[in-house]
Amino acid sequence: MTTILFNKPYGVLSQFTDKGTEGSPRPTLSNFIDVPGVYAAGRLDRDSEGLMVLTSDGRLQAKIAHPKYKAPKTYWAQVEGTITEDALNHLRTGVTLKDGPTKPAKAQAIAPPDIWERDPPIRVRKSIPDSWLELTLTEGRNRQVRRMTAHVGFPTLRLVRVRIGEWTLGPLAPGDWRRA
Repeated sequence: MTTILFNKPYGVLSQFTDKGTEGSPRPTLSNFIDVPGVYAAGRLDRDSEGLMVLTSDGRLQAKIAHPKYKAPKTYWAQVEGTITEDALNHLRTGVTLKDGPTKPAKAQAIAPPDIWERDPPIRVRKSIPDSWLELTLTEGRNRQVRRMTAHVGFPTLRLVRVRIGEWTLGPLAPGDWRRA
C-alpha cells in the first residue's frame, strides 16, 4: 500500500487529468506526482491550497472521502473583515446553507499563520482588514468552508487545508509530497 501526503498549490486541479477546455490545460496532480496506482482520497477546490492524501488503498480512500466515516478535516481560512465571536459561535453550532444545515464545526480565531505566500496573492482592500480562523469539519460538501464563512458575513479570501484525520501538512512546501 502506498500513501502520499501532498501540498496542493493554488490553481491545481485535485485530479490527474484535466477534462476541461481543450487547448489550455490546467495543472493537475500529474504535474507533481508520478507514482503509479495512487488516487486522491477526496478533493480540494482549484482555488484552495494544502493537504491532500493520495493512496493505493481503496478502503483508506473511502474512510477519508466518504461522509459516513466523518474524517475530521482542518482548514485555515483567511477571511475579509475581523472575525467576531458571534460569527464563530454560528459556525460552532452549524449554519443553514442552500443544501441544508451543516454539522457544527470547531471554529476559533487564530493569528496569521507562518505559511508560504500565495501565487497569485489574494486581493487586498486597504480599507477592509482581514483575519484568520481555524475550522475543523466532519463533512465535506462542495465549497463548504467558503459558503459557511460567507453565510456568517466573512467571505473567504484564502483557504488552506492543514489536517486530514491523523495526517498534517507539516513543513511540506506547495507542490511537494512525501510518503506517509
